[in-house]
Amino acid sequence: MKKILTIVFVFFALQISHAQVGHVLQGIGAVNTSMGGAATAQPLDINGALQWNPASLSVFSEKIISFNAGLFFSDPSISSTVPTQNGSFSGKTGDDRGTSVLPALAYVWGKEGSKHTFGVSAFGVAGFGVTFPESQDNPITLPQSSGGFGRIESDYILLQVGFAYAYQLTDKISIGIQPTLNYATLEVDPNPLSRPSQTLGFPNSNKADALGIGGQIGVFYDSGFGLKLGVSYKTKQYFTNFNFDNHYLDGSKAPNFDFNMDYPAMYSAGLGYSKGKFDFALDYRYIDYENTDGFEKSGWEIADSGDFAGFPTGAVKGFGWQSISVISTGLQYKGIQKLPLRIGYTYSENPIDEKVAFLSSPATAVIKDAFQFGFSYLLNDRLSLDFAYHHGTSSGSTRGPLLNPTPDIASGPWNAQTNPLGAIPGSEVAFDMTTDLVIVGFSYPLSK
Repeated sequence: MKKILTIVFVFFALQISHAQVGHVLQGIGAVNTSMGGAATAQPLDINGALQWNPASLSVFSEKIISFNAGLFFSDPSISSTVPTQNGSFSGKTGDDRGTSVLPALAYVWGKEGSKHTFGVSAFGVAGFGVTFPESQDNPITLPQSSGGFGRIESDYILLQVGFAYAYQLTDKISIGIQPTLNYATLEVDPNPLSRPSQTLGFPNSNKADALGIGGQIGVFYDSGFGLKLGVSYKTKQYFTNFNFDNHYLDGSKAPNFDFNMDYPAMYSAGLGYSKGKFDFALDYRYIDYENTDGFEKSGWEIADSGDFAGFPTGAVKGFGWQSISVISTGLQYKGIQKLPLRIGYTYSENPIDEKVAFLSSPATAVIKDAFQFGFSYLLNDRLSLDFAYHHGTSSGSTRGPLLNPTPDIASGPWNAQTNPLGAIPGSEVAFDMTTDLVIVGFSYPLSK
């Protein structure tokens, strides 16, 4: 199974480096993205239905294939300040990463008059990544020999393959279920999850991979007079460990390290309303980072033996993200023949608490406000070309103090009672980001 998922992963050239809602992609494909990601109760296309509520697949009564590809542009930056004898030393570093590709493939088959609808999908659903080059002008990107991290680079990608089934209980109510298989890769350099050497610093790691399983269930209600309701629950995606093969900057071998990072459970509730030439969608989503391995814990690993037993080793236990709420809404206008138009907006809370902002320096993919528009062009009565544009902003910086766990018993910053994270007085790290995404796709019914 791992080989099969790897082939699919490579085939789609998946390069999801930044997301918009924590590390969760807010929408799938051009239609769903242009609606702000809202689809739990308004299935305008098969991508949104497969991603947010498998029960809503019951509205599709034919064989439909859809493929989308997007180009993702982002502009993250990181700044830091440390106190000095003569005042402070501050600097800012921009990202040097480039463009990422976002593909999505979906296929649904149903039959007129049948209560059964099936679907399969291969989506990139999450990711983060930065490339902040080493710099002499920013404390946090100073060379490790000078007290910084040097070049900061991260790359996390999650491909999810789903197999969906919807059953129409009545002419108004449907239920759905969708088992999911997942493949993820993670690279973080230098790797703060591993214990640093007091002489060689933090190690760099290979790109590690992991497999995961999970599922989704949903309920969809269509009143028949325009009002639609939907709820869904996507379970936590349980992953095997990432196994990092570590090396220090001088090329010498460092101890290997295992790290578990699951994908958070998500609860979605939606409202849809269709009347005449308009389709409206509104979704509320809750993303449960606080009960997810890899995101639940924060702070430093504590040594249990040796000269520094009871003190931090310098290795990070996890991101320490908070659970968040997300609001997505979209409107479609069908008054222009063969050219439906869509606008969407997404609001997301910030999962990163200022106390642990420093620990998320390699994962700055947080967007608070996202604005979308899009359209479809109906080439004929079967083939639809879809387009979407997204612009997102963090609407201000995520910031907090720099942390130093160095166990200097006599005068160091770490104190288990008064300063457990080793916050440096007068210091700060801050990061922000804007994103732009262009998606082009098509959907084609294979049978009428």
